[in-house]
Amino acid sequence: MRIILGVGGGIAAYKVASLLRLFTEAGHDVTVIPTEAATRFVGVATWEALSGHPVSNSVFDDVHTVNHVRLGHEADLIVVAPATADLRARAAAGQANDLLTNTLLMAGSCPVLMAPAMHTEMWQHAATQANVETLRSRGVTVLEPASGRLTGSDTGPGRLPDPEAIFAAALALAGAPAAPTTVPQPGTNEEPVAPPSARPLAGLTVTISAGGTREPLDPVRFLGNRSSGKQGVALAAAARDAGARVRLLAAHMDVPPPAGVETTKVETALELRAAALHAAADSDVIIMAAAVADFRPADVAGTKIKKRDDVADPVITLVRNPDILRELVEVRDAASRDQLIVGFAAETGDADGDVLDYAMAKLRRKACDLLVVNHVGQDRVFGEDTNSVVILSRAGSEPQEASGSKSDVAAAVIDRISAELSRVVPPA
Repeated sequence: MRIILGVGGGIAAYKVASLLRLFTEAGHDVTVIPTEAATRFVGVATWEALSGHPVSNSVFDDVHTVNHVRLGHEADLIVVAPATADLRARAAAGQANDLLTNTLLMAGSCPVLMAPAMHTEMWQHAATQANVETLRSRGVTVLEPASGRLTGSDTGPGRLPDPEAIFAAALALAGAPAAPTTVPQPGTNEEPVAPPSARPLAGLTVTISAGGTREPLDPVRFLGNRSSGKQGVALAAAARDAGARVRLLAAHMDVPPPAGVETTKVETALELRAAALHAAADSDVIIMAAAVADFRPADVAGTKIKKRDDVADPVITLVRNPDILRELVEVRDAASRDQLIVGFAAETGDADGDVLDYAMAKLRRKACDLLVVNHVGQDRVFGEDTNSVVILSRAGSEPQEASGSKSDVAAAVIDRISAELSRVVPPA
């Protein structure tokens, strides 16, 4: 595969040398285009030595080959890392003042992935977020940054995702398998590190919902639930590591989204419904792990509801929210899509039945392919780092139990999804 690796002018450029080696050791032909600022952090000689190609950032080099047009036309994939605030702003504005931005404008048909890196305030600034939304609306995949230590003493979201995460996301976006090879870390004496090789979801798009929806009562208050989003985030990371292109539909979460996934933020059940139906159009797998409110207030007050002695206590009328999971199944079946849909059920038992009784009834109603069942309660599941689930199948397979950390449970769910897909899709 012919890859253009654009390098922005940030301190994280040094990490991109490892990403370049991952691509080349996997057998891909990589042309590096650094910005002028990027060469102040990592020199041209390094990029040429690791890529095996001449490196330039000027439209006036090799004019006879029309590089500013040819490179974008010939590329199978363009990856930009680090995608700095300045570089993304220029790309969103359609500027073409160096070889990299020219190449981005010429990338009419190949996928483009950008991996951001900048300080937290820069990432969260309204201008940056507007540029991200503009690029995503045009089909560019902009990953979420990782959280952690930044330049200096700052910490927060804004770190460049790990090279392995960018590598996995890029190959998933392009539908290319990863080569099971080992990669030495440039400039170190460390043992070689193996890039991810077991990628059963490579080339597939997986949409995952996570967190808890919030239904507004007034500008201050809302109806919500105890979901932390930890299990959904663990599922997104596991699907990413399995080679999938991952879209995370994030309701309220207590944890940040994982690096290397596309994230769409939602607040209410209706917003989640719209985002899920939109994402489902080209998803191979849908995992609805979010805790969706069953009801919402019929009326939302425009001002804060006051507690006053001279008026009666307010009466809040609730209406049902749509059944998003069932609707996704109905839309899939009506379109005869080859799509696997996984639901989650948080259940408690009562005098009329135990958890599995209610879960089996829900599986029949929802008609999804798999249902992952949590037994919830006070100090169980919500907000915890561990989980215990039972995976039920509409096809009638024996229930499968999984427990441990939420990452362990996520890995078991992704393994089960991979097994279900292998029964439907014959190996190439």
